[in-house]
Amino acid sequence: MIEFIRAALLLIGVALISGSVSAGSVASADKLILEKRLHQFLAGATRNDAEVHDAYWAPELIYTSSSGTRFGKAELMKSVREAPPAPDTAPVSYSAVDVDIRVYGESAVVAFVLVADAINSEVDQRYLNTGTFLKRDQQWQAVAWQATKVPAPDDQKTEPESEN
Repeated sequence: MIEFIRAALLLIGVALISGSVSAGSVASADKLILEKRLHQFLAGATRNDAEVHDAYWAPELIYTSSSGTRFGKAELMKSVREAPPAPDTAPVSYSAVDVDIRVYGESAVVAFVLVADAINSEVDQRYLNTGTFLKRDQQWQAVAWQATKVPAPDDQKTEPESEN
């Protein structure tokens, strides 16, 4: 009987270890999928591609813009559809740096620095972006989004040093 219990515990241990490895590899695959999706979205946003936007944002999206305005997917899609598609040489191109993706089962948080590279400007505009994603039917969509404009170095105020 003791041998049976030992064998059962050993099998349970092996199952738990292989399950955690499997879960880890799924999370790694999801990170790669989310990063690829982010870069594809930014390429589509550069072109003002409504189909790309529609697939990226969940129907119940809550978007807080860098100007402090909060709206949903319907309002976002209306503004995308009203704007003309960008020309082949878009006046602004979007890319992501310092991407940090954390997967929690069927949800994920994607944080990155959005770089808006304007052709007619020597200064790139940067935004701290954080998106919360849900995975439904094997598809990741953003359900919440927060964008914060990073002040240009000249705009940053210096805070007085605190005395300790």
